[in-house]
Amino acid sequence: MSGHSKWATTKHKKAVIDAKRGKLFAKLIKNVEVAARMGGADLEGNPTLYDAVQKAKKQSVPNKNIDSAVKRGAGLEAGGADYETIMYEGYGPNGVAVLIECLTDNRNRAASDVRVAMTRNGGSMADPGSVSYLFNRKGVVIVPKGELSEDDVLGAVLDAGAEEVNDLGESFEVISEATDLVAVRTALQDAGVDYDSAEANFVPTMQVELDEEGARKIFRLIDALEDSDDVQNVFANFDVSDEIMEKVDA
Repeated sequence: MSGHSKWATTKHKKAVIDAKRGKLFAKLIKNVEVAARMGGADLEGNPTLYDAVQKAKKQSVPNKNIDSAVKRGAGLEAGGADYETIMYEGYGPNGVAVLIECLTDNRNRAASDVRVAMTRNGGSMADPGSVSYLFNRKGVVIVPKGELSEDDVLGAVLDAGAEEVNDLGESFEVISEATDLVAVRTALQDAGVDYDSAEANFVPTMQVELDEEGARKIFRLIDALEDSDDVQNVFANFDVSDEIMEKVDA
């Protein structure tokens, strides 16, 4: 289905051995801290925190760092920053729509980082609302394949509100309404199915097909954006075929 997701999966594998691992850890920790601030330190009563903690653990963030972040966020330990979520919108090369989700304690720094990354990599900023209408907020759960078939996953999540299951090569992507995310994740757990991440993401309603050069340009732009400590997530509406993905990976 989405080349964007395939690319995210490829990147997800690379991230584990990447030099940017420290940066990834910091972003996952920030997620945990903010989730604890929003909904308290109780994992059972705060599904967003539960998912943030699970994702951090899957990426081998040490437990003591996770526990500290929960305590800071919930106000049980000093030192938590006052993060706010800001969305920026823009267009990348080839007219690809880009949504940039920042989690920052310094609005000016975040805006500057995003603007510089966009302009240096063939992108341009857009007015609020001019790009976001091309995306829907959805629940997205990534399930590693292992021995599982698509039918196994579909059987587990169908009654929980899942809308579709997509084959991403080495994993399955389960899409639902954002409000059904916890039900879908719980259904997988009840069925004994392991998953890599469960979060509400922006999923494009239409996609721009890219050639090899276009793919390289958009990946460069997204890498530059994600290099900022303030940028938490980048969503874009491009599609890249398996064939082109292999060339880019090579």
